Amino acid sequence: MFVYGVYDLIAKIEAEDTDSLKKIVTENLRVLEKVRSTMTMICVDQ
Repeated sequence: MFVYGVYDLIAKIEAEDTDSLKKIVTENLRVLEKVRSTMTMICVDQ
């Protein structure tokens, strides 16, 4: 898979709720040295 355009990486993260997702992103991804910003887009299965 290749990513073209504005985004450099796409990560699929599964979480029980939005608070858990927020914690994963802020405590595990945003703290990485080379990560300058993140954008979270929520997908819901129906």
